Amino acid sequence: MVLPLESADDEDLGENSIQNYTLSANEYFWLHVQRNKDGINNVDLVLKRSLDREKVPHLNITLMAVDGGVPQKTGTVQINIDVLDNNDNPPQFSQSEYKVKIKENLPTGTAVAKVEATDLDLGSNAQVTYSFHRTPEKINSLFLLNERTGEITVRGQIDYEKERSYSINIRAIDGGGLSGRTKIIIEVEDVNDNPPEVSIISLTSILKEDSPLEKVVALFSVRDQDSGDNSKIVCSVEMNLPFVLKGTTNNFYQLVLQSPLDRETVTEYNITITAIDCGSPRLTSTRLINVQISDINDNPPLFEKSSFDMQIRENNIPGLLIGSVHAVDLDTKQNAKVTYSVLPGKGDGLLPTLISINSETGNLYALRSLDYEQIRGFRVTVRASDGGSPSLRSEVIVHIHIIDENDNAPFFLYPLQNNTSPCNELVPKSAEAGYLVTKVVAVDADSGQNSWLSYELLKATDPALFSIGAQNGEVKTRRALNERDTNKQRLVILVRDNGLPPQTSTALLNVLLVDGFSDPFLRRVDVSVQEPEEDKTLTKYLVICLAAVSFVFLVCIVVFVVVKILKKDHFTAAVPHFPPASADAPENCADSQNGSLSRTYRYDVCLTGGSLSSEFRFLRPLFPVFSVGDVNIPGNHKSSSSTQYIPKQDADERLNEQVSQV
Repeated sequence: MVLPLESADDEDLGENSIQNYTLSANEYFWLHVQRNKDGINNVDLVLKRSLDREKVPHLNITLMAVDGGVPQKTGTVQINIDVLDNNDNPPQFSQSEYKVKIKENLPTGTAVAKVEATDLDLGSNAQVTYSFHRTPEKINSLFLLNERTGEITVRGQIDYEKERSYSINIRAIDGGGLSGRTKIIIEVEDVNDNPPEVSIISLTSILKEDSPLEKVVALFSVRDQDSGDNSKIVCSVEMNLPFVLKGTTNNFYQLVLQSPLDRETVTEYNITITAIDCGSPRLTSTRLINVQISDINDNPPLFEKSSFDMQIRENNIPGLLIGSVHAVDLDTKQNAKVTYSVLPGKGDGLLPTLISINSETGNLYALRSLDYEQIRGFRVTVRASDGGSPSLRSEVIVHIHIIDENDNAPFFLYPLQNNTSPCNELVPKSAEAGYLVTKVVAVDADSGQNSWLSYELLKATDPALFSIGAQNGEVKTRRALNERDTNKQRLVILVRDNGLPPQTSTALLNVLLVDGFSDPFLRRVDVSVQEPEEDKTLTKYLVICLAAVSFVFLVCIVVFVVVKILKKDHFTAAVPHFPPASADAPENCADSQNGSLSRTYRYDVCLTGGSLSSEFRFLRPLFPVFSVGDVNIPGNHKSSSSTQYIPKQDADERLNEQVSQV
């Protein structure tokens, strides 16, 4: 490289003019002076070796011109040379190889390492960007490199058991296209995140009860994917078993028989092998071995619970989901495929119409709308069967409880509302305040608070005359009766349950105000005009009626016993022969087919005794009348006793006739 310089001027001539040029000492330039035809010196600065800006960015050289006079005179000029940058330096990493250690399972975004490269150039030639160089996709999915800072962070799941170290090539490129390379080796340190694994190599699942001691029942191996103490494993089985573990080599174990077996005592053993590593914290895994004594079997499906309790509200829509059951089979593939079914109840043909089950999901559905008042709950047995051959199964009891809804209105037991004439109650006109007229009784087919009932007087001929107990339904007088009160009082009683929304029913009750309980009231209590009688007369009639009924009952019993005795004698002795009864037989001879009594009575008494403390309302005794046949009459094969009932109409007429006679 030649750098032309301006020549010096000297006003002297001849020998006194400029004769020579000199250059200060330096390593890079020398001076080339050449005189042209005009006698002028051309001065050039010639580069004698390559410049390196990174070593010598600036040069200061002194050029001296010397004339030929005596004494010599000189002139100097300072030459400042700035060395321009050329992209002749690639990026250089601080280390040719980086090594870092990280723990597995680091969270995403955790900084792993940082690489740094420098470029001696300037400007854009010194701007460095980083990138992975020829790295597999697996590394790109696990690590992320910041192209500006060179920081490497975690991008995916680092697993020691999958890869214990990673070698990553990193390239740094400057703005001029020159690049530098380095390598980073990431070593993954183990964390105790893997439980031990128990692998059964061989298993004798069926043992004879006379199997010899030290017989090998199972051979298995254990391993832990961790390393160091994290991979050291200690195995054990439960105590009080006729089996013991014996270690061999390389983490192999034998399960051997150490005490005699008795199939009649224990038919099978479920042996749990527990493997615990020595890491911190310790991780545990178990393996269940089922050993059957002289019996072949697999693992049946196991339900999550020993029993299930489900609820469903009554009046549900058909097909409503009630709940679900779930069972798990420890086997695999087809043997672990569980199907569900509902077992039919013993002698219960109604169950299949109530519930069904989805054989794949175990969901239970109601087939029809349920009524709490008809069935308050039922129990079904659900069976889970696996797909093995032969299929194994297990069963669980599902209790289904039907929840009551307030869908039934209260029902009056008294006064009964059956579209007939309303019930009538008699109240003496001498009744004082608080006199108990009657007690209204209602029931509700619902349950719980839906069946809690309260009574109220909805309408009344005289609202100020009667009251009703809200809880007990007792109808009482609120004040003493007087002559101005209407003889027939009409009460409309409402009963309300406690459901949401509440349901109500009404009943009609007629209250007749009378001076006493006389004969007309015995025949029809709803007659508007009654003849007053004193309470003592009514009591006398009751006593007479009860005495008559008791007498008839005793006579019937005596006759029945006598007939039984005669019948017994008839079969143990010879039967004598009697001629037929003549027309002139005595009048006191009774026809055996018509009974031994001349008249049959039936009493219907619907009165109270007038006592404020008594709740006695109805007395309707009905006594059978026995007719005794003559066992000595030939051809008479009728039963020795028979029961005859008088129709209600005839009984009422005879009762009225008898009461009138009294």
